[in-house]
Amino acid sequence: MTSSTPVSSVVCSRYAGALVDLSEGAGVVEKVQADLEALLALVSESDEFAAFVNSPLVSREKQSAVIAEMAKKVKLQKLTENFLGVLVENRRLYALAPIVKQFNKIVSARAGHLDVRVETAVALSAKQLKDLQKNIEGALGRGITVEADVKPEILGGMIVTIGSYMVDDSVRRKLDRLGVALKNNSNTTVNLKEVV
Repeated sequence: MTSSTPVSSVVCSRYAGALVDLSEGAGVVEKVQADLEALLALVSESDEFAAFVNSPLVSREKQSAVIAEMAKKVKLQKLTENFLGVLVENRRLYALAPIVKQFNKIVSARAGHLDVRVETAVALSAKQLKDLQKNIEGALGRGITVEADVKPEILGGMIVTIGSYMVDDSVRRKLDRLGVALKNNSNTTVNLKEVV
């Protein structure tokens, strides 16, 4: 199986669910979560490590040896190391990112957190995301998990979706509303305050 072969969400959910169950049983959910986030950061920061994780040409033996050595250096939880070993054995190491995403969703759901999707024209910094999460949690009165997506076509502002509720404060939406208002009021003065 190559790294270009998409892994199904069902497969990711099974791996992630099993890891959550084992982590909860051992009382190390937060530690395993920190391990996984550190691994994803390493994948995004190191082209060499990303190629290692995603390449179908790297043998199981080589992947196992590198993972074992890395686990010692960065002091991964034994459960995290064993889980990576299962991914290597099943040739699923390339699916690490979507599995971690599912893991985080399951952990958040079990903790009673809401999933919030935020779409912006440009990527938010870590501080901006943290501040936004804090503000939304304050407004809702409960914990949330933020999934941020970059959608250049919205031009600016943001779209926030919480369950079936959506707040569209994008520049694209405002321009669309302005266009409709101008068409409907072509012979009269348009109150732009109502549009923007």
